[in-house]
Amino acid sequence: MINSDHSPLVLVTGGTGFVGIHCILQLLEKGYRVRTTLRTLSRKEEVIEMLKNGGLSSFENIFFIETDLSSDTNWDKAAENCDYILHVASPISLSLPKTEDETIKPAIEGTLRVLSAAKKAGVKRVVITSSFAAVGYSHKDGSLITEKDWTNPNDKHLSAYLKSKVLAERAAWDFIKTQGEGMELAVINPMAIFGPLLSQKLSSGHDLLNRMFDGSMKAIPQITLGIVDVRDVADLHIRAMTDKNANGQRFLALSGGTLSLPEIATLIKEKMGIKNIVTRVAPNWLIRLIALYNPAARNIVPQLGRIKNASNEKARTILNWKPRSNEEAVTSAIASMIKFGLIKK
Repeated sequence: MINSDHSPLVLVTGGTGFVGIHCILQLLEKGYRVRTTLRTLSRKEEVIEMLKNGGLSSFENIFFIETDLSSDTNWDKAAENCDYILHVASPISLSLPKTEDETIKPAIEGTLRVLSAAKKAGVKRVVITSSFAAVGYSHKDGSLITEKDWTNPNDKHLSAYLKSKVLAERAAWDFIKTQGEGMELAVINPMAIFGPLLSQKLSSGHDLLNRMFDGSMKAIPQITLGIVDVRDVADLHIRAMTDKNANGQRFLALSGGTLSLPEIATLIKEKMGIKNIVTRVAPNWLIRLIALYNPAARNIVPQLGRIKNASNEKARTILNWKPRSNEEAVTSAIASMIKFGLIKK
């Protein structure tokens, strides 16, 4: 553990987020000082409570600052005196965007705000949380997907959110190339993130699991996922932050192999003894039919039958990353949902 009296200061953007809070927890456990951004300081106690749920009992090394990715306010102050930045936050819209630009523009501008502030503050290295959406969503030939691959942002099947992930990451690499002047950057590209919640707040992955229980998903689409545990995503961010070999690299974050949604439902039912979960499989033709009038189903159609065969070799070999299994990521997610009263066993 680092000597906390002289420990490096790390800025983590998005302290209330699922990945962000696990990054903060692990950094504090390792002895780092952490400053985290919140859209409103009224959520400070929410962060403290999640850290308590994660087992932390000492909070003298965490500091808060109010910022928003859609505004320039306080970003220079947020980055001031920081050794590293983990840019985990993503812009959030509470309403359905009328145009793609309403999703894409804030993602790009938010990333550039963080990088500009990092440059002014002389930050050693920035690690950005991107997404598998920036890597493998245009991959159609079934070959192994690696960090060399890029999703084509002009693919007509991509949602605005998926496009925003590609274009924001591209903008980050372009910034480093044209304005970085010695700045270091590493990028993490996670697949579907599960693992333990630290509060009742559902992540997108846990919301998907919850739909198998709450009756909103009557039958399960045949979608295949690469999976990763949030604890391993946080660990990979910290490894990419400190390892000299991570500079200038992207790293796919997945446990290895894939699980389909029907396989996940069967795993939960058989391994955890939970009976009240939907296991009925929806045929692909039905999803396509529903997609004619249902936007949510329309987003699913391009993923039907697509095997996301991706590699985690780069993270394992360069950073000595050792992720948990797909099964542990899923079962620990369900166990935490039971713990917080979100589902009943």
